[in-house]
Amino acid sequence: QAPLVESGGDSVQVGGSLRLSCAYSGSKYGGYCIGWFRQAPGMEREAVATTYTHTGTKTYADSVKGRFTISEDKSKTTVYLQMDALKPDDTATYYCATAPGKTRWGCAVENARDFGDWGQGTQVTVSS
Repeated sequence: QAPLVESGGDSVQVGGSLRLSCAYSGSKYGGYCIGWFRQAPGMEREAVATTYTHTGTKTYADSVKGRFTISEDKSKTTVYLQMDALKPDDTATYYCATAPGKTRWGCAVENARDFGDWGQGTQVTVSS
C-alpha cells in the first residue's frame, strides 16, 4: 500500500469548519479501512474516525462525535474528514492511515494500533 496523501489543513477560528482530504491508492471497487488520526505537540497520537469504504461503516472518537464526519468518494479513492464547530483542542497535525485486512467489524478507532502506511500529515490550527 502506497503512503496516503493528506491535504486541506489550515488555520481557522473557534467555531469554524474545515474539510480534510486523504487520497489513497486502490481500486474504486475495493474495500479499505481508512482512519483519521491527530497528534498535538507533546501528546500521543489519537484516532479520530474510521471508515470501511466497502460498507460505509464508520466509528468516531468520543471527543469528536457530533462535530466531525468521515466520508468517502470511492470513485476518487479519497476519504474526507469534515470538521465543524472546531475548538482549540482540535489543533494538531492530522494524518490518515490504512489498516490492511480490516473489514467493517475491525475497522474502528479502538483498533488504532493496526493502522499504518501513514501520510505526511496536514496541520490544523484553531485559534480563539
